[in-house]
Amino acid sequence: MIRKLYALTLLCLIFVSYTTKAQGKLIFEKETHDFGTVAEGTQATYVFRVKNVGKDPVVIPAVQASCGCTTPTWTKEPILPGKIGMIKAVYNTTGRPGPFHKSITVSSNNSEEPTHVLYIKGEVGPKDLKTAYTPEQKALSPRLAVGSTSHNFGKLEKGQKAVAKFKIKNTGRQPLIIQGVKSACNCITYRTSVSELKAGEVATLELTYVPAVLKEQKEIVTVLSNDIVVPSLKLTLKADVVEGQAPKNMLREGAQPTPFR
Repeated sequence: MIRKLYALTLLCLIFVSYTTKAQGKLIFEKETHDFGTVAEGTQATYVFRVKNVGKDPVVIPAVQASCGCTTPTWTKEPILPGKIGMIKAVYNTTGRPGPFHKSITVSSNNSEEPTHVLYIKGEVGPKDLKTAYTPEQKALSPRLAVGSTSHNFGKLEKGQKAVAKFKIKNTGRQPLIIQGVKSACNCITYRTSVSELKAGEVATLELTYVPAVLKEQKEIVTVLSNDIVVPSLKLTLKADVVEGQAPKNMLREGAQPTPFR
């Protein structure tokens, strides 16, 4: 009986030892981010990076913010050993003047700490605030670079969808996120080939233009990002818009237009 009990105890110890060594372990690059003072109306965004230094994949099933004003998104696929995951926090400053300090709870199968709390803080100033960043903050910022700042479609039919593709690159040190585009005509939408660009990564920004006004058009498109040095980059779309030469149901949509000969 004693021999069987000893054998069972030994097996349990071996199992516990194996599972403990086999589990993953997350190390966060940074636990608190201070935005400083930001203008009201800004979507204050920061991406926390986390590395799995364990021997097994780590899964993050849930990330919970302390208030509805903060929206978290995170790496859904397992973070493999030696790989890096992301937790992005977006704080909506609209209607929230004054200081803020919010927590974000990360749940995972991290072997040593199944729940980990991150923090974002700062102060929301006036809408027309001119934010001053330190040289260190600028050096760490994502940076949006683009190969060309304009695209000429040539002749387009009114109401026809046309797509302009721009090569963009993150020349900064933190992940770059395109947060939206603005135009006076409200006739331009966008998509990117990746949701966020790592440092040094190149991606494609597609601008879809649906002209609604005839004659020569020049649309200025403002691309918004989390680049704190140049948070809004201006691109130009040009086209000579003419009346359609075929019934509307015959127009091709979703493809590059063929210039009229």
